[in-house]
Amino acid sequence: MLYFAYGSNLNHFQMKRRCKDSKFIKKIKLKDFRLTFRSKYRAADIEKKKNSIVPGALYEISKSDEKKLDVYEDYPILYKKYYFIYYGKKVMTYTMVKKTKFAYPTKKYLNVVKCGYKDCELNKKYLIKALMFS
Repeated sequence: MLYFAYGSNLNHFQMKRRCKDSKFIKKIKLKDFRLTFRSKYRAADIEKKKNSIVPGALYEISKSDEKKLDVYEDYPILYKKYYFIYYGKKVMTYTMVKKTKFAYPTKKYLNVVKCGYKDCELNKKYLIKALMFS
């Protein structure tokens, strides 16, 4: 199955440790969404926003990888699954159930995300914009 990562799972080392079968395919952009950080965990989330873009990573994951991600993402309590079509293929990602107000991420978490942006060669301007939203 195809999985879209936009937060800490962009980090190739973390993703491989978490989901041993995962294969990074390429970087893609999710249109009409924007990146933000929220909840008591101060974690990444996406929300619908016209003419906005969330850069991320497209991974191929196995069924057992999906089960591991479900546990990590605290599905269906903290995150729910969101599906979209990318070039005719169904892609799964997670989005937070409760859309609480912006919460600046911890330094440790942000460093994992920054490393992921580097791993996937994503434009950091989207991350900077999300952090300035506060």
